[in-house]
Amino acid sequence: MSRIIRVAGAQMGPTQKADSRDHTMARLLRLLEDAAAQGAKLVVFPELALTTFFPRWLIAGTELDGYFEHSMPNADVQPLFNRARALGIGFYLGYAEATPEGQHFNTAILVQPDGSILGQYRKVHLPGSVEPRPGALYQQLEKRYFQYGDLGFPAFRAGEDWHKAVTGMMICNDRRWPESWRMLGLQGVELVCLGYNSAAYDPNGGKTEDAVLRTFHSTLVAQANAYMNATWAVAVAKAGEEDGSGLIGGSCIVDPNGLVVAQAKTLGDEIIIADCDLDLCRQGKDKMFNFAAHRRPAHYAAITERAGVIEPS
Repeated sequence: MSRIIRVAGAQMGPTQKADSRDHTMARLLRLLEDAAAQGAKLVVFPELALTTFFPRWLIAGTELDGYFEHSMPNADVQPLFNRARALGIGFYLGYAEATPEGQHFNTAILVQPDGSILGQYRKVHLPGSVEPRPGALYQQLEKRYFQYGDLGFPAFRAGEDWHKAVTGMMICNDRRWPESWRMLGLQGVELVCLGYNSAAYDPNGGKTEDAVLRTFHSTLVAQANAYMNATWAVAVAKAGEEDGSGLIGGSCIVDPNGLVVAQAKTLGDEIIIADCDLDLCRQGKDKMFNFAAHRRPAHYAAITERAGVIEPS
């Protein structure tokens, strides 16, 4: 029996600080409608899809709280859930989460076509700093506004609408760390969904990276890690000039051989589509990356025993 699922990546152009929630939600709904019209059963939205990338500013109080979702779904987002269920399409959505206990996370959920939430993920690899960099026009303050994700890298078995795919999630910087992918690979993942908001310049103040190089790196990590874990990968950006700060695009869908099968051509709202044959994962999982046959974890202890580098004497 065929296990092909048509997946859409819903790249979004910039969401400005002044944009209303209704305006942003209307864009999400248009992208959802477009994906469904093309036969997609799953659409992947970017990281922090409901707001501008607010960690670029030093903000506090009620202004900061306004960027967080205190429940999911909520009244603002319910129209997306309702329309997706009516169209028979599921989605990945990234947003800023405030828990009832007062915790704050950079979060994503995976919603099935029947409207049920299959799983939740909280970003583990937070970039940037707690304190702002003196003199910088834009900051990268995710460590200030979010706590490190506390759910690990769970994989989820989807329902029949997605052919019982083993699915996993990441958010932005997670994709640059091979440990993220391998944790999902060790659970047999077949489809990784991830959204990102990646600066078109070095957010740490360096001068050696431009938008072309950063877009290359973004595509590279999706290709390499999809191949090394024999999984489909759907990486989706929020792109363009957002409040004067550039974000790369390059949204792509990558197959288990590491081949890019669809990629965005613009920095605006754009749908990319691919028919993802989940059984294509078997080639890698049963041969080159048959983990049970070939991995040697006894020699990998340093990966979990320490975070930093210890050079040889």
